[in-house]
Amino acid sequence: MKELLVYGTSGIASLFIFGYCVHIFVGGLVSEQTEIILIGAVVTLGAAAIAWLAWDTLRRSR
Repeated sequence: MKELLVYGTSGIASLFIFGYCVHIFVGGLVSEQTEIILIGAVVTLGAAAIAWLAWDTLRRSR
C-alpha cells in the first residue's frame, strides 16, 4: 500500500513536469491546438509508462 502513495505522488509530479517541458520546448513555435495535442500525447505516454512501472513493482513484491 505504501507503494501506491509513492507512485501516486511521484507520478502526478512527473506528469506535470512532462507537460510543462513540452510547453517550454514548443510553446510559441506551433499553434496552441498543436501544443495541446503534443502535451496530451506526452502526458498519456508518461502515464502509461508510470502505470506499467507501478504494476510491475507491485507484481514483483508479492
